[in-house]
Amino acid sequence: MNAGEFFKRFFFITLGAVMMGIALEKFLVPYEIIDGGIAGISIMLSHLTPFPLSVLLFIINFPFLIIGYKQLGKGFAFSTLYGIAVMSITTAFLHHSGPFPDDKLLAVLFGGILLGMGVGLVIRYGGCLDGIEVVSILISKKMKASVGTIIMVFNVVIFIVAGFVFEWSSAMYSIVTYYLASKVIDIVVEGVNESKSVTIISQKYEDISQEIIHKLGRTTTLMHATGGFSGQEVKVIYCVVSRIELSKLKSLVQLKDAEAFIAVESVADVVGGSFSRHNSH
Repeated sequence: MNAGEFFKRFFFITLGAVMMGIALEKFLVPYEIIDGGIAGISIMLSHLTPFPLSVLLFIINFPFLIIGYKQLGKGFAFSTLYGIAVMSITTAFLHHSGPFPDDKLLAVLFGGILLGMGVGLVIRYGGCLDGIEVVSILISKKMKASVGTIIMVFNVVIFIVAGFVFEWSSAMYSIVTYYLASKVIDIVVEGVNESKSVTIISQKYEDISQEIIHKLGRTTTLMHATGGFSGQEVKVIYCVVSRIELSKLKSLVQLKDAEAFIAVESVADVVGGSFSRHNSH
């Protein structure tokens, strides 16, 4: 990693961690609204014990960082350790500053957005801000379950416990905050211009391929395939477009062949190749 990439990662992990610290202390904790994962556990323990949130965030996360160092690599572990340290310092600094909005619903909405942006930035630049994510990654390698499913199970338990520690209304507000934050995390990590992979099967593959190239400026790949029922040789068109271009692509295909088969899937990331737009003629 060169110096420019290092400082870019350093800057955005710092920014993301500070944003999460602000979201917790200014928006959520004063209204007894929790986040999922270790942050949620820490908020409840800080309510039940004399230990401050900033200390609990660091201490409870630390064992998971050791696991992450051994299993997921030095770079990930140090980025995560640094992010959690910055988040803990931010919460300590803001602890007695009081809530920012006077309205609980506004706190949920803006706290969830700020929380999602902060966590998303840290994930995008190679770290995380919660030990539950580390544990979930490791469990997913041993079990037939996705990381997202494992995190969800952990958080369901945490939100149920929060209903007993605080009030059930606080637990329900917390679920709304978590849902909102998770959507913002997806946008920050994957980007606004989410890509779509499109598979097209048509006898008019040549015409359709040329339309995609000249009208959308996207390259296509033609693949040989055999129909499972007919046994006939067919050509399959594969291409990747932005979400905004998807509707136009469907229209182009259906104008050429109303019977064409079109399958669309979301793509989390596109690296290399010739996905970048070509000049149309």
